[in-house]
Amino acid sequence: MWYISTRGMAPQVDFEGALFSGYAPDGGLYMPEELPQLDRETLRHWSMLSYPGLVKELCALFIGSELIPRNDLNDLIDRAFSRFRHREVVHLCRLKNKLNVLELWHGVTYAFKDLSMSCTAQFLQYFLEKRKKHVTVVVGTSGDTGSAAIESVQGAKNMDIIVLLPKGHCSKIQELQMTTVLKENVHVFGVEGNSDELDEPIKAVFGDVAFVKKHNLMSLNSINWSRVLVQMAHHFFAYFQCVPSLDMYPLPPVEVVVPTGAGGNLAAGCIAQKMGLPIHLVVAVNHNDIIHRTVQSGDFSLSEAVKPTLASAMDIQVPYNMERIFWLLSGSNSQETKALMEQFERTQSLHLPKELHSK
Repeated sequence: MWYISTRGMAPQVDFEGALFSGYAPDGGLYMPEELPQLDRETLRHWSMLSYPGLVKELCALFIGSELIPRNDLNDLIDRAFSRFRHREVVHLCRLKNKLNVLELWHGVTYAFKDLSMSCTAQFLQYFLEKRKKHVTVVVGTSGDTGSAAIESVQGAKNMDIIVLLPKGHCSKIQELQMTTVLKENVHVFGVEGNSDELDEPIKAVFGDVAFVKKHNLMSLNSINWSRVLVQMAHHFFAYFQCVPSLDMYPLPPVEVVVPTGAGGNLAAGCIAQKMGLPIHLVVAVNHNDIIHRTVQSGDFSLSEAVKPTLASAMDIQVPYNMERIFWLLSGSNSQETKALMEQFERTQSLHLPKELHSK
């Protein structure tokens, strides 16, 4: 499986290359060159699997056994989920009137990001040990990413992690989760400004290819393809739990409501859809509503300021995974995606072309 940049100007890489890169050298995000189409037999087989079993199948599809042999992959994923409090790892709670809640909070830090981060950290360790390398992970956080990243790599010999948290913009419990880990490879700094303002210098650092190479830097934000890959499992698992039989023609759609900040879980849902999963996605945002405006009227533009809310991890104005969604919906049109994103970066304002918005 090869990965290409949404902006089309970077060389293709394999899963290992995408895992260690974060942003592509042309400023785009990595996406699979082709998305596998799942037939009904595959879906039927997957519907009988546990949550970890589903993650194993998805990862095998997108990583390839030449990079991580299947037995090794199974061990890494089992290790990743070994610290979860619920025996199912992810649990579907059934409420009234066909309303269900997918419980994604059974990890160490109580954030859904524990799921993808724990797997991603295992993949990183696997390749680092194999290659006898050391990396420094740089993470900017609005709350849950930082603590989940720290938990997944704390104590690792071949990784240092630097977390930058915006002072006064994270919940107290998440700030404490980040600042009380006393491991030698964990370095946490409080910075002025909000998480969007923090993303700009981080993106500039990753844009300096020579600097990144010299210091072996990488990112664990949801720009990282591995994070999105593992999050696809939520959507498949939820669907199979909600549909009693896959013998119906056509398969019934299931509505999935996704609370979102940077749009990683949303991009994962869009990819699952493209692979043949009949889900209907509904985006839930807080007062920082750029994705709502984009979907409703094609207005992908910044507001004057980030508004602090009770859901501080979602106080994000630049949902960078929308670039993946634009690329998917434009039929993998890198030229159009590049032009749109460069205009947005230049002017912080963008009105989507009619055809793209209609999709």
